[in-house]
Amino acid sequence: MKPRRVNLKAILADQDLRRELMVPTIQALQAREGIETTRDQAERAYYVVNEADKVAFFDLERFRGGKRSEPDRREEMFVRALIEAPERIRFNVAKQDFRSVEGNPLTYQNIGIVAPLVKENLSISHASEIQHGLSTKDDKRFVRMRWEVPDAQIGGESSDFATRRWGQFAKGGDFARFYFDSYLLVEAWQDFSRIKLSLDNKYPYLKGNYSWVLHPENNYLQEGLTYSRRSQKGFSVRYLPPSRFFSDKGPTVFPSDHHDLWPLNGFLNSSLVTFILSSITSFGSYEVGAVRRLPIADRLSKSGLGPQSKTIHDAKATWDEGNETSTRFSNPWLLRDELTTLAVPDRLDHLAELEATEESRIQQVYAELNDEVYKLYGIPESTRTIIEETLGERPPEILWPQMERKTVEQKRMEHVWRLLSYVVGRVVVADEDGVVPFMAAGGETTLIDRVRSELATLFPDHDINQVEVDITNELKRKIKGYRSVESIREWLDDIFFDYHVSLYKKRPVLWHIASSQGRGVCAVGALCHYHKFDCDRLAKLRGSYLRDAIGHFRREAGLADREGRTEDRQEWQAKLEEAQALDQRLQWVQEGVKGHPAPGDCRIRTPWKSEDELPDGWQPDLDDGVAVNILPLQTAGVLRIPKVV
Repeated sequence: MKPRRVNLKAILADQDLRRELMVPTIQALQAREGIETTRDQAERAYYVVNEADKVAFFDLERFRGGKRSEPDRREEMFVRALIEAPERIRFNVAKQDFRSVEGNPLTYQNIGIVAPLVKENLSISHASEIQHGLSTKDDKRFVRMRWEVPDAQIGGESSDFATRRWGQFAKGGDFARFYFDSYLLVEAWQDFSRIKLSLDNKYPYLKGNYSWVLHPENNYLQEGLTYSRRSQKGFSVRYLPPSRFFSDKGPTVFPSDHHDLWPLNGFLNSSLVTFILSSITSFGSYEVGAVRRLPIADRLSKSGLGPQSKTIHDAKATWDEGNETSTRFSNPWLLRDELTTLAVPDRLDHLAELEATEESRIQQVYAELNDEVYKLYGIPESTRTIIEETLGERPPEILWPQMERKTVEQKRMEHVWRLLSYVVGRVVVADEDGVVPFMAAGGETTLIDRVRSELATLFPDHDINQVEVDITNELKRKIKGYRSVESIREWLDDIFFDYHVSLYKKRPVLWHIASSQGRGVCAVGALCHYHKFDCDRLAKLRGSYLRDAIGHFRREAGLADREGRTEDRQEWQAKLEEAQALDQRLQWVQEGVKGHPAPGDCRIRTPWKSEDELPDGWQPDLDDGVAVNILPLQTAGVLRIPKVV
């Protein structure tokens, strides 16, 4: 006969079942020694040994009432709980259970579930090391968005930082289970030499002891699992690839055995872990000390959690390859290889179906993962029901987090905008000097003509006129949160820069310099690549593009005047004056003018540099970041939108 497997953890976790099994056992053991023991005596012995003194807690807050139609029933329910002990109102807990969660704030009604798990399993600290990350104590100075810095300045190995200044940086971030793209950089040049110098100036009494801030003992640049130390949406853990530093706001778990990496990723993202942490931590705060106390099952590495968590991670990571600001970016979603034969509308339909299918798949895998964790810890179905009810609705697995709660129609428009954003980026980056005019000037091809040419390259086997018609038809649709326009040209003029600023988290790398702000007809404008827009490019913008535009407007105004076309002359004259005003404002930026006649300080003001270190005129230092370098242009009023940073 095949032996029957017994789930001992489930038995031990069920207090009533445990008592029913242990009391007869006590009687049998006593009888073996020739001692007759009644059931009452055996139950008292079991109580003294296993439970000792108990404490009762009453969850009465929900009976407070508060509305005129809802009376305060706390006193009534308290009396009923004393007599009947209604389910989930009165909680009897053994005092000794407090030892397993000693030192942590506690949700009392959960202790009966949490305490046995903590007592009967080793803590996660026995199988891994959880480390605090570094703090710069001045993030504005030492932390950047990845796209602010040229690729040549970003390192990956420890030896790189002898010459390269920036390293990829995990700094907590948004709620994200299993996968999250870390888009930040930290200045790690020469063993954090500049950060150390800053710490010396701020904290001279430390006398060069940086370990409490930089934690040099940490496993930086090694793969692990990181999480957000603070989150109101709940605990979320994600894979941390190698070649990255991590922050004090993003503590990181390093398993002792690398085979436990993906099983741990699954376990830490489970509903059970969220329940345990919500019981022993303050709301939304997941300090390292609390996470270290999590109970870890001894069969974790042999469970199905590893493949399940890897499946969810890989699905999200693959989808993120279409995200322009991701480190994994390859092409926008509309240009996926399997879509090349389809027209634009069909591609959009296919993407909607693909996203829905993949999202449904990872949600199913996540449900199976939670099933696995409950089985692994021997959680009875009745206890699981209590856990799930206590947690309430949890964030689902989302394939495209940036578009969470958006409709299919909104996502459809987002795909189109992302395609155009990508095309514009390719055009500007490919330009030799990184300055692309909106109108024909300086012998340069216009932006719209280059965008059309780039679309033809990206849709090689399609009629480019039909492609443009399809895109325009999508742009004309009225979708909540997306401004409707009549053409790609209008989208470039009025929407692109605002969208680019939002997409790049207020650190844009393509700057729309224009003769008028807001929307509508603009006399002259150009897109400039931040990484190339130095003093020479600004001089060229004024001396070539803008000068040609001013000359063209002046000639057209003069011709209209000679021919007696008054309205045309007035229109050209207005454009001339608008272009001349832009030239004047750019001159303020170029010369670093402060005060009259400028509207404000048009110099580059780097807060952490002395007056002697500040540039004379337009001499941007890319390492100072977009926020510092774009401010003079914003102050001078030469950007298409008035407020950027």
